Amino acid sequence: MNGKHKDPASKLGAAWRGIVPIGVASFVALAIGGGVDIVHQHQKAGKKERSAKPAAEQDGTGPRHVVAVRESGAALVVRDVRTGRDVGVPVAAPAGQRFQRVAAAGDGSFVVASATSRKVSFQRLRLTEDGAPTEMAALPGAVVQGASTAWSDMAVAPDGDKIAYVTYQSGGTGRLDVVSAGSGQRKTWTSNTPARVASLSWAGSTLSFVWTPAGQGGDRAVHQVRTLDTSAAPGDLKASKAVLRLPQGSTGAAVLSRDGRRIVAGLAKDAYLALQTYAVDTGRPAEVLWRQKAAGTAARVETDHTGEHLLILSSGGRLYAEGAQPVPAEDLIDTAW
Repeated sequence: MNGKHKDPASKLGAAWRGIVPIGVASFVALAIGGGVDIVHQHQKAGKKERSAKPAAEQDGTGPRHVVAVRESGAALVVRDVRTGRDVGVPVAAPAGQRFQRVAAAGDGSFVVASATSRKVSFQRLRLTEDGAPTEMAALPGAVVQGASTAWSDMAVAPDGDKIAYVTYQSGGTGRLDVVSAGSGQRKTWTSNTPARVASLSWAGSTLSFVWTPAGQGGDRAVHQVRTLDTSAAPGDLKASKAVLRLPQGSTGAAVLSRDGRRIVAGLAKDAYLALQTYAVDTGRPAEVLWRQKAAGTAARVETDHTGEHLLILSSGGRLYAEGAQPVPAEDLIDTAW
């Protein structure tokens, strides 16, 4: 989502079928000449942030591990948000595909999207208690037809079944599919207006997203948070409801709280990144959840599988969580925790 996504397909090893042990995927990664390294070397974090604590002093709130898509799309890694080190070995993408997006599900698993030029498929990843990848299960009935691009986005409902994914058609018009991981049933909403449809998040059957008209950028860009009732009939994205225009300092990274009452937006101001909440019913700012001194803007705001903890992926290539030092992430294009 931060514009670093690249398009060449990854020709990796052997195709997955059903549940593939991570050891097999690791072997594939090792077998590729010039491919994915076993463990990403720990990079020194920048200067200690004013509001961050050293790892030894952290209170342990929030998940410890982030599942992330490497910039090339060739592999997934699990990164420790306290140390910045990778856990276990990278997981190779299916043969002929690239990993695109990853999102947390309510049961603590992760749904991973991979794509060819015209089709997106999904797998479910589970971790051990220590954060190491343990297995990847294909979701054969969950398929989305269309072009996955650097603008594409994904969110998984807390029930772990409903997957929302955005693809794009010629001219930059978006298509939003909501597909069941179990049954494969889907609903589709499309738009005739070129725009970016990003920052997907769920509150029950309500899906929120940030609508940014194509051709806009920088401080002039209009980022509008909208909500869509996915239990209603599919059709045009015009059926969605505008709830908030994000303020200056936002780059369109915002999520809906699980109860549907608050929008949480990532804002950059005066060399700080902050998480600001807004009331859905009034659009008024409520409280600042936390802030940290940081370079760059909020490229993404992520909630964990409980919906209670938040993470910022910055355009400056760092991950920020409450009460923690920033973690290197310049090699990542998408994260979930």
